[in-house]
Amino acid sequence: MSDDIRFVPFRAADGGASLMLIAEQTLPGMPQDVFPFFSDALNLEQITPPWLRFRVLTPGPIELGEGTLIDYRLALHGVPLRWHTRITGWDPPHRFSDEQISGPYRVWKHLHTFERLDGGRTLARDRVEYRIRGGRVLQALAQRVLVERDLRAIFAYRRRRLAEIFPG
Repeated sequence: MSDDIRFVPFRAADGGASLMLIAEQTLPGMPQDVFPFFSDALNLEQITPPWLRFRVLTPGPIELGEGTLIDYRLALHGVPLRWHTRITGWDPPHRFSDEQISGPYRVWKHLHTFERLDGGRTLARDRVEYRIRGGRVLQALAQRVLVERDLRAIFAYRRRRLAEIFPG
């Protein structure tokens, strides 16, 4: 199973310095086979580490499509947070995107893509443009001390859970 998590500096359209997290994982099945799992917002609870105490607050079932709003609750380092997102792009079974409307980041834009590979497999890719709150020095310190470590742990957990959910 191929997997990778990396962080890349990124200049946003507004000229601000952001970071891009890119996580990739090869899953068995074609995009049309794996996409339904990812398009069910309630499944986020299954692939988010228990230490985040993550819960979807929007009552299910949630009909995902462009413009859908979703509310979550989580605890980051013991601090309770609310997260409000909007689905900003919807192209099943190839991609969808969401953006934070309010939450812990200054910017969080998440693109999920599902690329068909040979042998009946799919490359699932997360591309997250994010910007931490605070000034440049605080952002750099937070990224180095907390955020990168946390995001690596979250996406590594997600990778392990997806390997269990999609064995093969």
